[in-house]
Amino acid sequence: MQIGVIGLGLIGGSISMELNAQIATRVIGWDHKEEHRNLALDLELVEEICIEEELIKSSDLIILAIPVNLIEEKLPFILDNIKENQFVIDVGSTKKDICSAVIDHPMRKNYVAAHPLAGTEFSGPKAAHRGLFSSKKNIICDKDLSKPEFVETTLRIFKSIGMQTIFLNSEEHDKHLAYVSHLSHISSFMLGHTVLDLEKDEKQIFNLASTGFASTVRLAKSSPKTWNPIFNGNKTYVLEALESYIKHLENFAQKLRSNDTEATYALMQKANEIKPVLDGIKNNKAK
Repeated sequence: MQIGVIGLGLIGGSISMELNAQIATRVIGWDHKEEHRNLALDLELVEEICIEEELIKSSDLIILAIPVNLIEEKLPFILDNIKENQFVIDVGSTKKDICSAVIDHPMRKNYVAAHPLAGTEFSGPKAAHRGLFSSKKNIICDKDLSKPEFVETTLRIFKSIGMQTIFLNSEEHDKHLAYVSHLSHISSFMLGHTVLDLEKDEKQIFNLASTGFASTVRLAKSSPKTWNPIFNGNKTYVLEALESYIKHLENFAQKLRSNDTEATYALMQKANEIKPVLDGIKNNKAK
């Protein structure tokens, strides 16, 4: 199988690296940045760089690993230009708008909407690495709109790189991800802003920062080019999550302001109830 990957950053590059090492696959790639194309070859993420039109024409499977707003623009064009035996997977972090953009396309069945739940705060081909997807979850959305054989191939591909797939509809996906992924990234970005505003002495930040601060603000190093389209593309549910989060922050501030130590203790104790959830995630990764 020849697989064409469009977008050779962290996710696209890591997928390419994993699949290119498999006997039955040959991976070709394209990225709009010349630097990324050259690095992808140097790092052996792909076997060949092809111009986008040739990649679409010659690939059995095309994987779109570009920002979600660009997926929404490019996916209809790709579906316009593939044959019945070809199909497309996208790996974007939002799904409703992308799926809506092709809902009436005559080749909709040749598209599988996927989202591998993996990543780091780093970006670009140099961030790509083997094992990124190991023991992680993958989501396929609106699977009944895709041809069953293409869904089955997608399942095998993600299983081959260590992922377990679950199924959601695209709206459920965006709602849940707003809370478990998108909100945490916004929190990290804004925590970074807050600390930089309050602490102008960067040397003291470096001297005093502990592992707790580093782990909490780590996501603030993520690429705005990736995350700005995600937040805007999932604005309805992101705002819903933000409003709930802000309400909890304001409640805590009010209790602290009024010296209600019992209330602040109770709020933190209530938050401790997340522990079994986090333990479950940890145990699932260890399997």
